[in-house]
Amino acid sequence: MKYVVIVAFVAIIGSLAAALVFMMRGGVHDGSEGEAPRKRQMARALAFRVGFSVLLFVLVLVAYFMGWIQPTGLPVQR
Repeated sequence: MKYVVIVAFVAIIGSLAAALVFMMRGGVHDGSEGEAPRKRQMARALAFRVGFSVLLFVLVLVAYFMGWIQPTGLPVQR
């Protein structure tokens, strides 16, 4: 389970980095046709990041309810 979470975090960070590259690439432009594909690629990379984040959240919830992971936080005071 740890490896699945690590892979998901790497995918999230990778898609965020890809969006940054698409945003920063190109330099000075005059608003010509090169801007639209770059925005589309950046939006797609950010959408993948959101999708990976939601998938990781659902995976952690399912793993908790199935008993695959246990909470290790602070003990509950009674």
